[in-house]
Amino acid sequence: MERSAKSVALLHRAEPVSPPPADLRPAKRWEGSLLPAAVLLLALAVAALPGCAGGWKGSALSASGSGAAAAQAEPPAAPVVERLGGGREGFVIRERGGLDEESQSEFERGVALVRAEEFAKGAESLEKVLARFPWLVAPHVDAAIAYRGLNNPELAEKHLKAALELVAGHPAASNEYGLLLRKAGRFAEARAVYERSLSSFPEYHPLERNLAILCDLYLKDLPCAQEHYEIYSRAVPKDKQVTLWLADLQTRTGHLALQGGGQGR
Repeated sequence: MERSAKSVALLHRAEPVSPPPADLRPAKRWEGSLLPAAVLLLALAVAALPGCAGGWKGSALSASGSGAAAAQAEPPAAPVVERLGGGREGFVIRERGGLDEESQSEFERGVALVRAEEFAKGAESLEKVLARFPWLVAPHVDAAIAYRGLNNPELAEKHLKAALELVAGHPAASNEYGLLLRKAGRFAEARAVYERSLSSFPEYHPLERNLAILCDLYLKDLPCAQEHYEIYSRAVPKDKQVTLWLADLQTRTGHLALQGGGQGR
């Protein structure tokens, strides 16, 4: 049975990809699918995360263009991860320091070009932004997607590693990196990336889904696949496709899937 993984890259990408993963195309909104990358310059807010495209609810702060320094500026303080309170499940990753007006315009142009699948031009714009603001995560992930579209996994990996150095285990960057590693046949590395991110960001359910697919179809680790399908299904019960995959796995293994009320991660 074919599995379709969800790729979610930094508030702006969600697309089904079949093994091997297809090129990504950006979704238009976070509420209902995912937010455009252009809104992530200062913070990523993920509230009550229910799963992948079609079920996301969240918000983000747009860049303010608040007098950011020009090229080669000194980096601001490191990003801060804040957990949501008030009974809400999720987190906010706040990046310090916005873009100046020129750089924000260039960034938005790069995002639009990637969205239009003009990957070479998009990568060029994003690299200009990163030359000035190499400490912002969003342009790195956008650039990785552009290079993935250009069939240049080496440069895509370079930018994803940079994003993960800025925010260890960053969930959107990790999700994209896991898919890149899976496509390259580096299955054990992909698993480690997913598991590392889930240990810090268990609310980011696309990681759970893609880890289950990896364990099921690529690593042939069926207990791992069942565990993560079940966790994901409890969190995102509206994803009927995964419900079917879980039933298929149950048939293959003879193990009953947990039904409702089980404890998630």
